Amino acid sequence: MPILVMKFGGTSVATLDRIKRAAKRVGVEVAKGYDVIVIVSAMSGETNKLVGFVNETSPLFDAREYDAVVSSGENVTAGLMALTLQEMDVPARSWQGWQVPLKTTDTHAAARIVEIPTENITAKFEQGMRVAVVAGFQGIAPDGRITTLGRGGSDTTAVAFAAAFGAERCDIYTDVDGVYTTDPRICEKARKLDKIAFEEMLELASLGAKVLQTRSVELAMRYNVKLRVLSSFEEQSDDAGTLVCDEEEIMELNVVSGVAYSRDEAKMTLISVADRPGIAAAIFGPLSEAGVNVDMIVQNISEEGRTDMTFSCPTDQVRRAEKAMTDAKAAGEINFHDIVADEGVAKVSVVGIGMRSHAGVAAKMFKVLSDEGINIKVITTSEIKISVLIDRKYMELAVQALHDAFELEKAA
Repeated sequence: MPILVMKFGGTSVATLDRIKRAAKRVGVEVAKGYDVIVIVSAMSGETNKLVGFVNETSPLFDAREYDAVVSSGENVTAGLMALTLQEMDVPARSWQGWQVPLKTTDTHAAARIVEIPTENITAKFEQGMRVAVVAGFQGIAPDGRITTLGRGGSDTTAVAFAAAFGAERCDIYTDVDGVYTTDPRICEKARKLDKIAFEEMLELASLGAKVLQTRSVELAMRYNVKLRVLSSFEEQSDDAGTLVCDEEEIMELNVVSGVAYSRDEAKMTLISVADRPGIAAAIFGPLSEAGVNVDMIVQNISEEGRTDMTFSCPTDQVRRAEKAMTDAKAAGEINFHDIVADEGVAKVSVVGIGMRSHAGVAAKMFKVLSDEGINIKVITTSEIKISVLIDRKYMELAVQALHDAFELEKAA
């Protein structure tokens, strides 16, 4: 029988009633003739509670024990979902990561998937099981210990299973009914997209859209897994939600498909750095080793052998970045006059595959922001996106103005 993967996030399985609602959706797909692999997250709030227990018990915790604790939330949900399906006379069984086994690297709390052997679950399907309920977010390291894939890892689990089993589609059930042109909480004109290309979704996810985890979209694009994002709280039709797919499946590509934002950004500037070969490596090497996620980078024009180097990073990594730079200066690896952090900025981006074949998007974006009196601090571009750093107080105004200017409320 064809295989369908269905993933239910924390809000979709937050209570026993919601688990029953989700189980009914699974039952509908079984009745259509699918064998179903269900990936479940922990019940809403459960992972945060478990992380809190770990931090309270051991602030400098052993990551292996952290994984053992925080992975338990998914085990509970998987068991309850399987029991609910059995009560509906749907042959189901729960699977923990080690039982599949979902093999990962040994990087605890941030493991990456290495392999998903299909033999065990396939054998059970052949014996009459119709639904395999798999605990998301978790796997098993080479030494046999439990690992977790990082926050949001259940999305990645679902896509990986769809790829491994050659599933017809991977449905991601969330508390929203699809992917929107921007955040509807900020712009009431935001429109739900029927389809969006993998590359566009990847950019939107990496730029701040919270609908899908970035790694899951990367995986879907690599293995060409059709993803559908839809709500677990609304009645579904065959064309419900948003399909994330190859751009060749989209008839008409918008020039701009969406506006994304990231509120918690910081702009950091190293003032008067020696301008010499290897200076960028000397700066960004220590930042990488310190685990600082650098995004935008701008180097100013050199004067008398000195230059300024500006980069952006998440606000919660500013102290780490400052320490890395101070330590590098003390070690004689770099020389700069001062380091200045501006934690009052936000990143706003426009994304669209249609930008490849249309000129003038950047000019239009900058004109719109100028007309609103919004100063641009840093600009970066790629083939299908333009991002700017602006003062955080103007973020919502910028998102609304850009959404209006590119007429994203209208279908292509």
